[in-house]
Amino acid sequence: MSNIHSLHKEPISPPRALVTLLAAGAGFSVASIYYGQPILGAIAADLGALPTTVGLLPMLTQLGYALGILLLAPLADRYSRRRVIVAKAIALTLALAASGLSPGMPALLVASFLVGLFATLAQDFVPAAASVAPPAHRGRIVGTVMTGLLLGILLSRTASGLIGQGLGWRAVYFAAAASVALIGAISWWRLPTFAPGSSLRYGALLASMVLLWRRHGALRSATLSQALLSVGFSAFWSTLALMLHADFGLGTAAAGSFGLAGAAGALAAPWAGRLADRWGATGVARAGAVVAGASFVAMAAGSALPSAAHLALLAVTAIGFDFGVQAALVAHQTLVYGLDAQARSRLNALLFTGIFLGMAAGSALGAWALAHWGWMGVISVAGASALAAFGVHGWPDSARFLPMKAQR
Repeated sequence: MSNIHSLHKEPISPPRALVTLLAAGAGFSVASIYYGQPILGAIAADLGALPTTVGLLPMLTQLGYALGILLLAPLADRYSRRRVIVAKAIALTLALAASGLSPGMPALLVASFLVGLFATLAQDFVPAAASVAPPAHRGRIVGTVMTGLLLGILLSRTASGLIGQGLGWRAVYFAAAASVALIGAISWWRLPTFAPGSSLRYGALLASMVLLWRRHGALRSATLSQALLSVGFSAFWSTLALMLHADFGLGTAAAGSFGLAGAAGALAAPWAGRLADRWGATGVARAGAVVAGASFVAMAAGSALPSAAHLALLAVTAIGFDFGVQAALVAHQTLVYGLDAQARSRLNALLFTGIFLGMAAGSALGAWALAHWGWMGVISVAGASALAAFGVHGWPDSARFLPMKAQR
């Protein structure tokens, strides 16, 4: 197998089969943290759980993902990325199988946290794409792999809803475990050897992330902006199934079908990557925030429409805000991966830790807003987060999410 540095120095793009594998690996692994959302009602009914208890499942999964990114994603800068990918695939397979076998809510809550922890496998595939890509095409190739990741996020809900409706919620987790096991096996067979970018010990590797955070203002602004967009993204998707059931009497399959509408937004990824290569990442990121915010404003008009028109508007605006969020994400990744070629996994870990802290906050805020203010409360939270994300890139650098000591 060829060394990754030799691939990186070539002016040509990597083989299409390799890019496809990276995209599929990112998609199937990240999907693991979203399968549970459309089947929450089925889980609650089967295990006799209260809505407040079953609502902890997506939050714990996202918190596990954020912690896993922070603690596990940097390992690929220190060790062979191929070996890290295979080890995480094994661990994720076991966690998903444990979820399907859970006898009650306590076991499922623990298993869900572990699923999130090891689903950070997805964040090993994306920096790999940046490493094999020549600089002139990095945005395009990262965008292609991100298309796979984003389709995994969005289509996971559709697959989960359909499988859960036909075979039960446990079958969703067993199918997910089989898909990750297959990805792990193919990755061991087909991925090239990735030379480590750092010789630091694990503790020093984690400590170096603090230095990277302080050194790169672009990293801080990208992380905060995308985290804010993630608040709205998660608030919408984590409450949609509950709203559709309460307001329209729709089940898990209908809730999952909205993933098809959102999946259209994933088409933004390669487009945004090309624009970032050509015109710069910051402008693309701000444009994505505008599109997301405008979509949430349009969504607010749905309450005055008949039911059929309201559902159609939800689908259209889901396409719009997903398109904006994913365009901003690819732009931010393109910017961050260009900061330090030897620290891409750590830079990616910092970016996605912020994103999934935003996701976890969005799940909590969305549930709270839905309980207190209804669906309009959820939309208000999402719209405000998009507006704030737009404003981040306009702040002076010294004010961008810096520790107070660093500001002095």
